Amino acid sequence: MPSALDILKEIFGYPDFRGQQAEVISHLACGGDCLVLMPTGGGKSLCYQIPALMRDGVAIVVSPLIALMQDQMAALHEIGVRAAVLNSSLSPQHIALVEQKLVAGEYDLLYVAPERLLTARFLNLIERVEIALFAIDEAHCVSQWGHDFRPEYIQLSVLHERFPKVPRIALTATADMDTRKEIIKRLGLDAAKIFVSSFDRPNIHYQIVDKTNGRVQLLDFIKTQHRNDAGIVYCLSRKKVEETAAWLVNQGLRAIAYHAGMSSQERNRNQEKFLREEGIIMVATVAFGMGIDKPDVRFVAHLDLPRSIEGYYQETGRAGRDGRMANAWMVYGFGDVVQQRRMISESETQYEFKQIAARKLEAMLLLCEATTCRRSHMLSYFGETVAAGVCGNCDVCLNPPQVWDATVEVQKALSCVYRTGQNFGAGHLIDVLRGNRTERIQQWHHDKISTFGIGKDLSESTWRAIFRQITVLDLLAADSESYGALRLTEHSRAVLKGNQRVHLRLQRKSVKAAHKHQNGNRIQLACAEHSLWEQLRVWRAKTAKEHGVPAYVIFHDATLQELVQLCPKTEDELRRVPGIGARKLDKYGNHLLAILRDN
Repeated sequence: MPSALDILKEIFGYPDFRGQQAEVISHLACGGDCLVLMPTGGGKSLCYQIPALMRDGVAIVVSPLIALMQDQMAALHEIGVRAAVLNSSLSPQHIALVEQKLVAGEYDLLYVAPERLLTARFLNLIERVEIALFAIDEAHCVSQWGHDFRPEYIQLSVLHERFPKVPRIALTATADMDTRKEIIKRLGLDAAKIFVSSFDRPNIHYQIVDKTNGRVQLLDFIKTQHRNDAGIVYCLSRKKVEETAAWLVNQGLRAIAYHAGMSSQERNRNQEKFLREEGIIMVATVAFGMGIDKPDVRFVAHLDLPRSIEGYYQETGRAGRDGRMANAWMVYGFGDVVQQRRMISESETQYEFKQIAARKLEAMLLLCEATTCRRSHMLSYFGETVAAGVCGNCDVCLNPPQVWDATVEVQKALSCVYRTGQNFGAGHLIDVLRGNRTERIQQWHHDKISTFGIGKDLSESTWRAIFRQITVLDLLAADSESYGALRLTEHSRAVLKGNQRVHLRLQRKSVKAAHKHQNGNRIQLACAEHSLWEQLRVWRAKTAKEHGVPAYVIFHDATLQELVQLCPKTEDELRRVPGIGARKLDKYGNHLLAILRDN
């Protein structure tokens, strides 16, 4: 059996393993089952790709996304690994050819969608070949409680039943304790060794700002921190996706849309544009993103509140896969709280599902309202013990919020809800508190009640922040049947009677802390090096176009940066650059040396 480290150096071009990679690879290569939880960008693919090259036979990789399969196959072809895909995008003739080569033993790895794998025809086919291992990627899709549930994943236990001697590895970047237990149960991995890496992505800066005008705030964020960068903007609805993308284009940005309501041809075209071109902003629903391998996404923005911390972590994790600085930015307001709770209440799912969804939403809301390190909140949610202190790379740590005793103001708000009959939303209640004699207030005679004008000393935005926070604290509840009318809860009484104090976050006008990271989002080069950097990028783009692959499949930015800074002049020096294995050295070495020697 060839050495794992030799394969890493010779084929993949990297000098050392990271984290638990070596231990996972050794366990799987020796025939053991395992469950691997590793953050996005942590190198999960190597955990099964290297054992596939160490063991006899072909590795069958179960992947839910065609885009991911294609990218993985293209990247493996570039380094000389025999890989293929089987999915619905292929012609019958192409499928027949792949199957023929599979039986002939001509592949090291075969990527297949779960729907195809579970067919009797495919299961019978792979009984005729020697199988090195089964890799089940995006294993969290097995969880019915999760945000990416795929019903086919539940049936993947058939692999263990029909091929009990073939080792299996299940991999995911997102799984709380309940999801982990479900993966083990559904896939029959009771005897598997579990490897849990840190969920921390220290290069991602987390920032959540109070929503005033989401689009304008987004535009300011992009123009001040990410001009010409690739990024993803998530919206809750298809309509909002299309409107936001069109608006960004009108503001002079290169934005495109992606959602499940578009034709498959249009989705695929936009996805390919995002993957292959630089500086594209993808505006999308959560239908976009899983398995996207683009390493140079510099920001992920949310214009609407995600449903859970798992979803938020998964989506923000698509930024900064190359290890360089990236931003996770979100606008969040009172309407998000009401909207998400209403969606849960009105959903037609079972009561048990609603309870789980409500619990996950509450955790997400507490993250948004956090007065201590956001990173610590997320890591604790995933069961990771973290030392007390500050991470130094989230808005709360860099610009700690002030906390104030808002008991009297909260009593005024709760009293106003009661005096108006618990039939109105936050906007109307704020008008009452601030003494605005609107037509609606006069219609309901709310200018005659005792709470009219008792909050005129506070701004509308401050009152909105108060209503949002006390709704999160369950001192108020939005009635889904009355268009968001706010009602008192069982917890309101203690505050109204003066038996409970309420401390809230003080609203901040703006958060500028993230701007200190602007330069971290750019490749740091001396002036004299920029010419070489641009030459390498132009060569990479041309080569990628000739090969029909995204530029990062040829070389990551990190490898180009090493080339610029080390400026190797010989083949031996070039061999020592991370990301340049034997095959890429053979294919591109002369081209690179020609560029480097001229500088």
